[in-house]
Amino acid sequence: MGVLFLDLGKAFDCVDHDLLLSKLNFYVITGKSNKLMESYIKNRFQRIVLKDEFNTKLIYEWKRVNYGVPQGFVLGPLLFSIYINDLPRTINKYAESVLYADDTSIIIANTNVHEYKHNIKLSMHEINNWIVKNLLTVNYNKTYFLQFFTKKQKEVTLQIVTANSLLINSNSTKFLALMIDSMLTWEEHIMDLSHKLNKICFAIRTMKIFLTWKSWKMVYYSYFHSVMSYGIIFWGTSTYSNNIFRIQKRIIRIISNSSKREVCRQL
Repeated sequence: MGVLFLDLGKAFDCVDHDLLLSKLNFYVITGKSNKLMESYIKNRFQRIVLKDEFNTKLIYEWKRVNYGVPQGFVLGPLLFSIYINDLPRTINKYAESVLYADDTSIIIANTNVHEYKHNIKLSMHEINNWIVKNLLTVNYNKTYFLQFFTKKQKEVTLQIVTANSLLINSNSTKFLALMIDSMLTWEEHIMDLSHKLNKICFAIRTMKIFLTWKSWKMVYYSYFHSVMSYGIIFWGTSTYSNNIFRIQKRIIRIISNSSKREVCRQL
């Protein structure tokens, strides 16, 4: 089993307006609804205003925005999701797709090694064709192919050819802020998370004398617990997860003025 983690370069800025409107029409967003969406994405203008150290303004001319969907609004990710919604149909014979806005993953699995390699080749061919037809680009420097296997299995040797270069297998990659490795040990993710939590722990220790107990709880849940609990359903059962829980116990002891031997309780 392997997963292709696609990185679409400047994805939201490359959406073709006419293509998007035709896809909306295909999904029965027609008539006045389609005209409303056309007025929303088309005929937008933007310009750059710069200030130097003397507060002198350098103002550029207004330019029409011919591509892209407005960002910072609820409709931006939704319109982009509609734009790429037909990608899975092009490769559903060879692979499965997981679409999360511009984070697109292609899952390819087969018990037969030759069919596995063949499906990867066909999937890459179809993806390259779809990317070109939809006027998007792929950042192949940030696109990774990760194979999953166990200790008893061997990694399949692959040479994945993209539109511009050769895509090399990776042993780990970051996906939705989670470090995923080929054997799902979560070691790299927990090491990275430990580093972040130790920094937060140091900051909280430094601020200790300035805050009340109520403020401490707010700081703990906002800056420590929220970071620690993200994705815990995946990495929480890893043999390396004890490192994270040790850091959690340390910070609870700092906040509650407890000794190292006292039992920690939830704040």
